[in-house]
Amino acid sequence: MSVGFIELDQATLRYPRSETPAVVDISLSVPSGGSVALVGPSGCGKSSVLRLIAGLETATGGRVTVGGGAPGAARGAVGVAFQKSTMLDWRTVLDNVLLPLEVVSGPTGFRARRAEYRERALALLARLGLGEYAHRYPWEMSGGMQQRASLCRALIHEPDLLLLDEPFAALDAFTREDLWGLVQSIWQERRPTTVLVTHDLREAVYLADTVYVFSKGPGRIVHREAIDLPRPRTVEGTFEPAFVEYVQRLRGHIVEVRETDADKEPAHG
Repeated sequence: MSVGFIELDQATLRYPRSETPAVVDISLSVPSGGSVALVGPSGCGKSSVLRLIAGLETATGGRVTVGGGAPGAARGAVGVAFQKSTMLDWRTVLDNVLLPLEVVSGPTGFRARRAEYRERALALLARLGLGEYAHRYPWEMSGGMQQRASLCRALIHEPDLLLLDEPFAALDAFTREDLWGLVQSIWQERRPTTVLVTHDLREAVYLADTVYVFSKGPGRIVHREAIDLPRPRTVEGTFEPAFVEYVQRLRGHIVEVRETDADKEPAHG
């Protein structure tokens, strides 16, 4: 049996001082170069699973491996983009994007290759429509522009693993759909193993090969949906019957999760 680049085997996470686990018995596999999405109600533990994969939390039960080793162990670069841009206000946009290369290369290596890295960053910023903002500061840009810059920062070191935690949730629909296309094109070119956490089912179907539906917390996987749609996918294609069918089927599982949870609520009055 083949082993995925990311493997969770009955992984459980309980945060300190919490009586209830965040997630319970999570088992999933992501092949090298694969793209998966995690969806489910708020508070279902999707981001907790992302933290386990990133090595920011340690499973309190079960097993988590990334690249055949412990999460966070040296195995190639990791890129992360969050819902909030987390840009450093005192650095220019260009210097923000270059930050991962500074960390990965070290001071001496970064200085030696600064010109090369700078050209790479400028090219990526231009591709995401930010070329003219390279020497400005984050606070001089809109929220959508800051998210684009954050995405550049996550991609600049050509990561083997890309973790996206609702990075487009606060953006308007047109900006969000534009960034779907950019993420897809970069994924097709470089094939980083990608895990996306999202509430947007269209986004999940657009970007992922496989979608996992979580129950309400403590989170468990209640459904796995393989997305068999050709790439590249387009915004126009999201209105096609095959695409809509995937979205509606996933929506049905989310509704079922909510209704099952409601049945467990005590009656009032």
